[in-house]
Parts: sequence; C-alpha cells; structure tokens
Amino acid sequence: MNKDSNPDDLISDSELIYSSEEVNEAINKIAEQITSELSDKVPLVMCVMGGAVFFSGQLLPKLNFPLEFDYVQASRYHNQTQGMELIWKVEPRENVKGRTVLLLDDILDEGHTLAAIKSKCLARGAANVIIAVLVEKDLEISKPIKADFVGLKVPNRYVFGCGMDAFGWWRNLPSIRALK
Repeated sequence: MNKDSNPDDLISDSELIYSSEEVNEAINKIAEQITSELSDKVPLVMCVMGGAVFFSGQLLPKLNFPLEFDYVQASRYHNQTQGMELIWKVEPRENVKGRTVLLLDDILDEGHTLAAIKSKCLARGAANVIIAVLVEKDLEISKPIKADFVGLKVPNRYVFGCGMDAFGWWRNLPSIRALK
C-alpha cells in the first residue's frame, strides 16, 4: 500500500480493531474522567489538527463545564505511514499563559509530536498541560510523554479512522482499522 493506492482498497486491506460503538464508549469514559478532573478549572482545550478533529468533535459536547477552545497544528507524518521531522503550521498562542491546557489528539504513537506541543505550551507560560488521546499505540519503547487520559489501546500497526488517516484517506471512519 502507498499514497497512490485506491482508497477503497485500504478498507479491504485492513481489519477492524474497534467498532464505532467501542469508540463511542471510550469517548464517553474519557469525558467523565475529564469532567471529574477539570470541571472547576475553566481550561483552554486545544485540538491538535487535523487528526484530533474527530475526537474533539465527539468529546466537546460531553464536557458540561465552561472551557475555551483553540487549536495547534504540527505534524511528523505528512500523509505518510512513518514519522519525519516535526513541522509547525500553527504554534500555541499567548492565550496559554497561566492556563490549564487540555491537549486533545487522535493518537499517542512515539510521542514526539505531543511532547513538542506540550513543551511549547509550557514555554509560552501554560500553568499546566494535560493530555487526552483517543488511542495510544502499544510500543515496546520508552515514550517522551504520557497521556493523562487514554480512550483505547491499539496494537503496533498502522491504524486509521476516527481522525487518523491512511495516506490522507479515511479520517472520517467512525471505527478504527489497521492495515494488514
């Protein structure tokens, strides 16, 4: 498989890891945990574009407390299946200063992108940075960062759906699949 593959072939060359029902249950659980921990903090919630759009869109309506919303955009994947150099498109702004920041991302893979975003938020004066991810990939390596809230664990395979893409395709799937 590569970026020139037929998007429909990606589905037939993959297997279901989590159904849409299992994803929804995980998001409900994370929402309860975040509400319990942050409902009195009026956090600045930051979506990591574009992968966390799905997760953010599903999670935000379940957070029944005041919050502010913003986004950052940094990527190491660039529609590929392997990480490369981190490229910033939108850095954290000055509105993080003195705030509890809740970073939302689709996946905690090797952790380099989230570690860089957290570091940049703290350097800009964030009081605290908390991380919630829809999925965390099981890797046998030490990661430079740990998520505070994790919805689901995925195997060490290339996964897509629920905001995660395969060669730029299928971020819109409501389930999570893995390439064979």
